[in-house]
Amino acid sequence: MKDNTQGVPLPIGEGLGERPAGVDIKAFLDADEQKSLLRLLTAGSVDDGKSTLIGRLLFDSKKLYEDQLTALERDSRRVGNAGAGQIDYALLLDGLKAEREEGITIDVAYRYFSTNQRKFIIADTPGHEQYTRNMITGGSTANLAIILVDARTGVITQTRRHTFLVSLLGINHIVLAVNKMDLVAFSEEVFTKIRDEYLALTSQLGIEDVTCFPLSALEGDNVVDRSERTPWYEGPSLLDFLETVPIHRDRNMQDFRYPVQYVLRPNLDFRGFSGKIASGIIRRGDEVVALPSMKRSRIKSIVTYEGELEEAFCPQCVTLTLEDEIDISRGEMIVRPDNVPHIGRSFETMLVWMDEEPMDRGKQFFLKHNTNTTRATIDSLQYRVDVNTMERLEGRDFRLNEIGCVRITTAKTLFFDAYTKNKATGAFILIDPITNNTSAVGMIVRPLEMEDINQADVPTLDLPYLGIGKEHYEAIDRAVKELSQQGLEIKVIK
Repeated sequence: MKDNTQGVPLPIGEGLGERPAGVDIKAFLDADEQKSLLRLLTAGSVDDGKSTLIGRLLFDSKKLYEDQLTALERDSRRVGNAGAGQIDYALLLDGLKAEREEGITIDVAYRYFSTNQRKFIIADTPGHEQYTRNMITGGSTANLAIILVDARTGVITQTRRHTFLVSLLGINHIVLAVNKMDLVAFSEEVFTKIRDEYLALTSQLGIEDVTCFPLSALEGDNVVDRSERTPWYEGPSLLDFLETVPIHRDRNMQDFRYPVQYVLRPNLDFRGFSGKIASGIIRRGDEVVALPSMKRSRIKSIVTYEGELEEAFCPQCVTLTLEDEIDISRGEMIVRPDNVPHIGRSFETMLVWMDEEPMDRGKQFFLKHNTNTTRATIDSLQYRVDVNTMERLEGRDFRLNEIGCVRITTAKTLFFDAYTKNKATGAFILIDPITNNTSAVGMIVRPLEMEDINQADVPTLDLPYLGIGKEHYEAIDRAVKELSQQGLEIKVIK
């Protein structure tokens, strides 16, 4: 770990030594509060070493308390899989009994730690296809993804699946961690072959920021410190990279979006609109427009608990007051008049099915989008995605962990952007109205034009899905043709 005593003081009581004499504790705490936060996830196939990598990262950066170290050593002797006398770092993350018995990750495990440069929240996500929804949950707020591959097997089907899911979530930074390099004698040729194959994959998905590392999570090579066993590798260690990767441009600071969460009226002299800035920047005196009324006004003040601000930006929680009296309610949005999101009730979206119950297109769901909640129906299924091959398949009702493209219509007007442009206003969830379970999460692709809506309204007859035999197809074709002559169009899938 770097010694940074001339800059920010070393943390107290976390294994990094005593606080240097003469350092002001208030200054230390203020400096710690100003650190940026990096959210990251790890993904990979079974036994690629995700949990071991994070455990080694915590262990070598000396971010474990004494009782954690004692418990880790005890558990390693009792249920560890690293070998006799070895510490099993994966046990720091795999806490469920089933995880320790099977040696796999099942649920998402979160770990927080900080260094002198940055704070981190790590989500250790499971690699099994049956836990796709767990990975989607863990990666929904991540800035960076670490994709692990075994140096002995290279890029495999699971690697492609995880990379596709990361691209679907719009994560901007990807780290390819080629793990278990100690088992291939730290071969530069092996690493180069895997790196080139993976970069070819990410270029197909349009992912630009990819950084590759040769690692041995179990033995600590290139995790916190550079390893002498990879003299051919000239890049930084993994921790050095995580401390310095730029993330300040990941948030959308161009498009101001302010979903109103609560109308604050403590007395007759104050009326403010409280909420969290989803994206963009707002300043006192800026002209704004309220949606959907399209009434214009200017920002009179930006109020917080600590006092008024001259400007605010995402993801700050503030209360805005306007110079004019405008009727604005929860679920509505304040934006700039020259930068307005899509306003409509129909859109095309990628959907990840999260419910144990299969999709029922006859059901009306609750759709939660920012502070807005409305009824919604799934009009049509465009296609499903085979997450292992990224092949598009014919649409049918989704089942648990399946992903695809659908068209949705809502009862109320929504104010949204494409997910690729603005994550905060391009994402939503579908809620089962009976069980209140989260049925699906969605990432909006585009609004639907009138011709798209007309086409989406065409009824579809899926003959294989209904179990209708091929001997009946000819009669069905005649009936559909007759209905078409009467002005009723029906799409038939055979």
